[in-house]
Amino acid sequence: MNLDTPVVAGTLESSDVMITLECGICNGIEIDLTSTVEKQFGAAIRRVITETLAELGVCDARVTAVDKGALDCTLRARVKTVVARAEAAQETEVVL
Repeated sequence: MNLDTPVVAGTLESSDVMITLECGICNGIEIDLTSTVEKQFGAAIRRVITETLAELGVCDARVTAVDKGALDCTLRARVKTVVARAEAAQETEVVL
């Protein structure tokens, strides 16, 4: 997957996370995390993001996550949404 523009899912509301995905611009997965609970849960948040991307077959992307205390299920949902939006945007770019 290779996109010219970043794709976003989520909000900056409490208990949510905003995920920005840029595909095809790096080698591997890069995660830039800003979180209100990073000291306690930063490693777990990164793990959930990485595992979800791997499950979806994404292996080359830069992820920016701004977390406001999201649960694991919310993290997974936002990552799945941003990947689906990226795939849809890629299909649109190819058609144009």
